Amino acid sequence: MIKVSLLDEHPVFCDALTALLADSEDINIVTIAHGFDEFVAQVPEFLPNILIAVTYKPDDLSIDNVKYLASHFPKVKLLVLSMYDDEKQILRMIKAGAKGHIGKDTNRSEILEAIYTVRNGFEFYAKTITSILLKSYISDEDINLSEKENRQRDLSAREMEVFKLIAEGDSNRGIAEKLFISIRTVETHKNNIMNKIGLKTTVDLVKFAIKNNIIQLD
Repeated sequence: MIKVSLLDEHPVFCDALTALLADSEDINIVTIAHGFDEFVAQVPEFLPNILIAVTYKPDDLSIDNVKYLASHFPKVKLLVLSMYDDEKQILRMIKAGAKGHIGKDTNRSEILEAIYTVRNGFEFYAKTITSILLKSYISDEDINLSEKENRQRDLSAREMEVFKLIAEGDSNRGIAEKLFISIRTVETHKNNIMNKIGLKTTVDLVKFAIKNNIIQLD
């Protein structure tokens, strides 16, 4: 059972999310909070696996709060659902410790995939968010790829297929359907890719793919 907490200032939106997830037998909404301090007070008693935090403007969920969650409650994975496309804030949240990010155009299927993906120890970014990451990280030099560039040859043909699709922004479910494999197999391939090349995040994977011409920007 995946224990999920909801954080949103609007009760009606929490009710909507609860209704969306109600039919999922392995997901249990254990707490609903309308403020960050209220959620923090709930954690010791309910110990959620995932926090879905809804943000409406860039300062709704501050970077300090994200860092606090990552350092004090590392077992609680933060999944941000944002109603804005502020590139700087999204990137800052990811760097601060958010494990997933979905946008205002998300649907029930994508929310479920995000929950399962994050719960299994992987990051999840909606395709619209991946596009923002592509644009923002292409010129960033905060990771050194010089020692990794030749590790691409260690990937199998199947891993290269998965690598390319991940970098292009396909979801795990989408990749599974295209390659006729299970979502769990996609996650395993992704983990192997990250380990073989020595990357830590999906953002690093996308940047590596661009730098090494695995994918092309339009």
